[in-house]
Amino acid sequence: MEAVYPTDLTDEQWGAISRLIPPAKPGGRPRSVNMRAVLNALFYLARTGCAWRMMPQDYTPKDTVYTYFKKFREDGTWKRIHELLGKRVRLKHGKQQQPSAAIIDSQSVKTTEKRGLVAATTPARR
Repeated sequence: MEAVYPTDLTDEQWGAISRLIPPAKPGGRPRSVNMRAVLNALFYLARTGCAWRMMPQDYTPKDTVYTYFKKFREDGTWKRIHELLGKRVRLKHGKQQQPSAAIIDSQSVKTTEKRGLVAATTPARR
């Protein structure tokens, strides 16, 4: 499959994540949609920020793409893809698959001076 847009998956990228795409439900109609084309459409939308209705016509129909986007969000497919790619990036840069430490910047984590529920129940000043 030849890439039409810069956001389209290469054969190597497709090979890495294709096994994470859930199979069609058993007992129903065989899947007729090309899952690589669905992912290409989703990556195009994510990268360009265009509206669903403005998705190029040469992709899978937008309603089909949205159905899979929602399904993948609900069944954890996106999370599995993200985890796999995160591990691959770490290995590529000579690191272990799992980070050994994490840093939380106090500027990023907002807290209240008063603890928890106390701040939430403080009456408003008039």
